[in-house]
Amino acid sequence: MNRKERRAAGKRRDESAGNAPAFGSAGIGMAGLAAEASRFYGMRRFNEAQEICRQILAREPGHVQSLNLLGLMAQAAGDHRSAVKTFAKAIASDEVNAACHYNAGNSYQALGNRAKAAAHFSKALALGMDARAVGFILQSPTVTSYVGRIAGKWPLPVTSAELFGTDSVARLARDLFLRAALEATTLANMQLEVLLGYARAELLQRASNQDPEDDEIVAFACALARQCFINEYAYGQTETESELAGALRDRLLQDLASGAAIAPLTLAVVAAYFPLHALPQADALLRRDWPATTAGLLRVQLREPREEMAERSTIAILTPIKNDVSVEVMRQYEENPYPRWTVNPLTAFAADRARGRTVATAEQRAEQDILIAGCGTGSHAIQIAQVYPNARVLAVDISMTSLSYARRKTRELGLRNIEYAQADILELGAIGRTFDSIESVGVLHHLAEPFAGWRVLVSLLRPGGTMRVGLYSDLARRVIVEARARIAARNYRATAADIRRCRRDIFREAEQWKPLIGAKDFYSMSGCRDLLFNVMEHRLTIPEIAAFLNEHGLTFGGFEPFDDPAVLDQFRKQFPGTADETDLDQWHRFEVDHAETFWDMYVFTAGKTAN
Repeated sequence: MNRKERRAAGKRRDESAGNAPAFGSAGIGMAGLAAEASRFYGMRRFNEAQEICRQILAREPGHVQSLNLLGLMAQAAGDHRSAVKTFAKAIASDEVNAACHYNAGNSYQALGNRAKAAAHFSKALALGMDARAVGFILQSPTVTSYVGRIAGKWPLPVTSAELFGTDSVARLARDLFLRAALEATTLANMQLEVLLGYARAELLQRASNQDPEDDEIVAFACALARQCFINEYAYGQTETESELAGALRDRLLQDLASGAAIAPLTLAVVAAYFPLHALPQADALLRRDWPATTAGLLRVQLREPREEMAERSTIAILTPIKNDVSVEVMRQYEENPYPRWTVNPLTAFAADRARGRTVATAEQRAEQDILIAGCGTGSHAIQIAQVYPNARVLAVDISMTSLSYARRKTRELGLRNIEYAQADILELGAIGRTFDSIESVGVLHHLAEPFAGWRVLVSLLRPGGTMRVGLYSDLARRVIVEARARIAARNYRATAADIRRCRRDIFREAEQWKPLIGAKDFYSMSGCRDLLFNVMEHRLTIPEIAAFLNEHGLTFGGFEPFDDPAVLDQFRKQFPGTADETDLDQWHRFEVDHAETFWDMYVFTAGKTAN
């Protein structure tokens, strides 16, 4: 499944608009009317927009786009009671519409119904809004004011009084969407991370001083602790802060051993600096009574890691890991399983499939054998298993810790067509199995010999089968090479403390390192280690890829669709009248002129000739 197919699978469509019959003297269909309503809404001509929405709803009472627009207009008028009723109708028609859940959350928050607001925000994030969470958070006037105060003194630090005034973190704590996003996904933004780092330090001070507790602040601290766990404690911290956090952890452990009371804020703040499951006698925390606000924190930081440990014994070992480089790579991903994903990107797609709103294609329904060579923590394999429900998916990885995470997530989603196993790609030729489709994205370039691993995969591909491969570009990753040279010169090691220091220094020189600061991987410990501290990284060129394909009789099927449609426009302009998206020579010449094109990777498909 390529990127275009994944986007199509995950994208929510207002299907009714396109299928409605035209009506009216001008022959305008619902799609045209809905577009007009949206245009008037954008111009703040609400009367016209409302009239069009009512016309549509008179014909189709469950038209989601119109209901959502009416809700937004009620919201703008301050009529949140009408707004939530209208959003409820939209959600009844399309329960997996992320925008409607987010909008309903805003109105419930305005009405003071914080439980319902939080539930809708969490639903919106689970349905795909996680990718846009940072943008919404940065629109908050509270967050904007704090970010501005930090920027005013940057790179010098600000004091808590300068930043928060007398409110401490109370204003941040009341932002329910921020709290929901902290719990749901990595928030990959420099300004937001710096602000949250200051908020964590402020919470540490409050807990250390044993200040009176406030339910909202405890809930915010629990959410922030979950964010720190998701990003694997990537936030920088001062030496004084580290000492204070260590002292608070020691106090918690003493109270745990003696049976003394432990304040919920203390638990949350310790969990914002140290993973609870790694604390001595951590299971004793589960035997205590805690307020409901801490339940999610204990589940994520204690119960789920215990489940993952139990999964290890159920995972088959398919091949030995004996290559020296493979052993080093395995060690890296055992320590930092990658990626630390949380949200299933196909939640809405799976719900639509289950309700019969979308129908699988013949290819998607086919029984086939698919190999995911280098599945990491399982997101890739899980997406494939959802799109191809009748496929038999073998997902292998070198890291048992990553596989354990993948197994837990797969079990939670109720998927039964994935077999996980530990294996080295270099040794897969001995397993005696072949596949209709093989996917290996972001993996081969971490082998001692990428082409040796690729040859093994080709040998496992059945005639007529397809491969999807992702490889690093030598031209696109020049900034990575420069950053790795800087890391070597400054003698940063691949330890948590040194990775934090490296990230802090890059933040301070943000103008020089914009591509890094814009990369999502930079905002988690495992991601940053994979990006900048990988024990083995090869970078390839398009001519090298073309030579391999030719040598092994593979047909280049094209690069995956680009997120930026301007790339293809530029490509066609460079080769007017002769542009061929399957011509690797043209792509090489294009990349020489546009080195940033394959910043993520070369991701492409290749086919094996049928006998």
